[in-house]
Amino acid sequence: MKRILTWALSTVAIVVLLFGYKTSTSGPAQATTVAAAPVDPSGTAAPTATSTTTGETFTGSVAQTRWGAVQVRITVTDGRITDVTVPRYPDGNGKDQQINSYALPILTQDTLTNQNADIDMISGATVTSDGYVESLQSALDQAGLA
Repeated sequence: MKRILTWALSTVAIVVLLFGYKTSTSGPAQATTVAAAPVDPSGTAAPTATSTTTGETFTGSVAQTRWGAVQVRITVTDGRITDVTVPRYPDGNGKDQQINSYALPILTQDTLTNQNADIDMISGATVTSDGYVESLQSALDQAGLA
């Protein structure tokens, strides 16, 4: 009888703890941008290309995800991706910041290594990974590297 009572109380305590756990389901957070691309009335960034001394920069369209916008900017020199930045990504709460501080460096390194949008998704950052690939493909299309 004591075992059953202990088991029942433990189960109730675990269920209460699980339902009380706060996740980042409070909705999408709008990320701040360092250098945002021009935005048209539909809410997506207008594709832009700017010339730099080291190559040409192409900014992908803004990919709207469940947790916020993701946008990728690539620099292309002599037909190769030489730099990748992510000016927009979800960072509205601590969980988003933690996930993206881990995932974005991996995604950018994979882009530089593979030189295309055929990169691995990051476990635990699937939404950001999907938005990253969508925006990256837009930048690659602009650069003629698709």
